[in-house]
Amino acid sequence: MQISDESFIKSLSDHLFWDVDKSKLEAQSSKSFIISRILEYGLTSDWKLALKFYGKNIILEVAKELKSLDPVALHFISAVFEVDLNEFRCYRLNQSAPNYWSY
Repeated sequence: MQISDESFIKSLSDHLFWDVDKSKLEAQSSKSFIISRILEYGLTSDWKLALKFYGKNIILEVAKELKSLDPVALHFISAVFEVDLNEFRCYRLNQSAPNYWSY
Protein backbone atom coordinates (compact mmCIF):
# COMPACT_ATOMS: atom_id res chain seq x y z
CA MET A 1 0.00 0.00 0.00
CA GLN A 2 1.57 3.28 -1.16
CA ILE A 3 1.17 6.43 0.92
CA SER A 4 0.27 9.61 -0.96
CA ASP A 5 2.55 12.65 -0.67
CA GLU A 6 -0.15 14.68 1.05
CA SER A 7 -1.02 12.04 3.66
CA PHE A 8 2.68 11.44 4.35
CA ILE A 9 3.30 15.11 5.12
CA LYS A 10 0.13 15.37 7.22
CA SER A 11 1.10 12.27 9.23
CA LEU A 12 4.48 13.67 10.31
CA SER A 13 4.81 15.35 13.70
CA ASP A 14 4.01 19.07 13.68
CA HIS A 15 7.07 19.95 15.77
CA LEU A 16 9.34 18.94 12.88
CA PHE A 17 8.23 21.94 10.86
CA TRP A 18 7.96 24.72 13.42
CA ASP A 19 9.48 27.25 11.02
CA VAL A 20 7.74 26.42 7.74
CA ASP A 21 4.20 25.96 6.49
CA LYS A 22 3.79 22.18 6.56
CA SER A 23 0.96 22.29 4.01
CA LYS A 24 3.28 23.80 1.36
CA LEU A 25 5.91 21.04 1.57
CA GLU A 26 6.17 18.51 -1.22
CA ALA A 27 7.45 15.08 -0.24
CA GLN A 28 9.69 14.59 -3.27
CA SER A 29 11.09 18.05 -3.92
CA SER A 30 11.69 18.67 -0.19
CA LYS A 31 12.95 15.21 0.71
CA SER A 32 16.38 16.39 1.93
CA PHE A 33 14.77 18.89 4.27
CA ILE A 34 12.15 16.42 5.50
CA ILE A 35 14.61 13.56 6.03
CA SER A 36 17.10 15.76 7.90
CA ARG A 37 14.32 17.03 10.19
CA ILE A 38 13.12 13.49 10.86
CA LEU A 39 16.65 12.31 11.64
CA GLU A 40 17.39 15.20 13.99
CA TYR A 41 14.02 15.86 15.66
CA GLY A 42 11.66 13.08 14.67
CA LEU A 43 9.86 10.55 16.81
CA THR A 44 10.02 6.82 16.21
CA SER A 45 6.68 7.06 14.40
CA ASP A 46 8.14 9.69 12.03
CA TRP A 47 11.15 7.47 11.34
CA LYS A 48 8.94 4.44 10.56
CA LEU A 49 6.72 6.53 8.31
CA ALA A 50 9.75 7.86 6.39
CA LEU A 51 11.10 4.33 5.95
CA LYS A 52 7.75 3.22 4.55
CA PHE A 53 7.39 6.24 2.26
CA TYR A 54 10.95 6.80 0.98
CA GLY A 55 12.59 3.43 1.60
CA LYS A 56 16.05 2.69 2.97
CA ASN A 57 17.97 3.48 -0.22
CA ILE A 58 16.62 7.00 -0.66
CA ILE A 59 17.00 7.87 3.03
CA LEU A 60 20.60 6.68 3.02
CA GLU A 61 21.38 8.46 -0.26
CA VAL A 62 19.97 11.74 1.08
CA ALA A 63 21.65 11.37 4.48
CA LYS A 64 25.04 10.79 2.85
CA GLU A 65 24.76 14.13 1.00
CA LEU A 66 23.54 16.35 3.87
CA LYS A 67 25.94 19.20 4.67
CA SER A 68 25.14 19.11 8.36
CA LEU A 69 23.58 16.61 10.70
CA ASP A 70 23.46 16.39 14.46
CA PRO A 71 26.17 13.97 15.73
CA VAL A 72 23.57 11.77 17.43
CA ALA A 73 21.52 11.55 14.23
CA LEU A 74 24.66 10.88 12.19
CA HIS A 75 25.73 8.00 14.41
CA PHE A 76 22.17 6.66 14.47
CA ILE A 77 21.88 6.51 10.68
CA SER A 78 25.39 5.09 10.42
CA ALA A 79 24.55 2.31 12.88
CA VAL A 80 21.11 1.52 11.47
CA PHE A 81 22.36 1.13 7.91
CA GLU A 82 25.79 -0.21 8.92
CA VAL A 83 27.63 2.44 6.90
CA ASP A 84 31.01 3.91 7.80
CA LEU A 85 30.90 7.51 9.03
CA ASN A 86 33.38 8.58 6.34
CA GLU A 87 30.72 7.99 3.70
CA PHE A 88 28.66 10.89 5.07
CA ARG A 89 29.42 14.33 3.67
CA CYS A 90 28.61 16.09 6.96
CA TYR A 91 31.14 13.91 8.80
CA ARG A 92 33.90 14.64 6.29
CA LEU A 93 33.14 18.37 6.33
CA ASN A 94 33.19 18.42 10.12
CA GLN A 95 36.54 16.62 10.20
CA SER A 96 38.12 19.17 7.87
CA ALA A 97 36.76 22.21 9.73
CA PRO A 98 39.18 23.73 12.24
CA ASN A 99 37.99 23.74 15.82
CA TYR A 100 39.28 26.95 17.37
CA TRP A 101 37.28 26.84 20.60
CA SER A 102 38.14 23.43 21.93
CA TYR A 103 37.69 23.46 25.71
